[in-house]
Amino acid sequence: MAKQMDDAYYKLLHDLQAVDFVLVELNLFLDTHPNDANALQQFNQYAALRARIAQQYEASYGPLMNFGHSMSGSPWQWNDTPWPWQV
Repeated sequence: MAKQMDDAYYKLLHDLQAVDFVLVELNLFLDTHPNDANALQQFNQYAALRARIAQQYEASYGPLMNFGHSMSGSPWQWNDTPWPWQV
């Protein structure tokens, strides 16, 4: 049986996906416009926002990424579902 997650869980995941989309687009733009100070400022702003949202998500729901990119609580949390990419 699938674990039921609260609305805050889905809001944080939605916010992460939106910020990740912006970061991908800015990354692509900066690949061809590396001297655009405004785009670089926006990229850094969204990178910091993503870090804050990810930290909030992980504090409440566990790690987003494995292989040392996210800390795990005790006990090991990668057994817990749903994983972020499953919802």
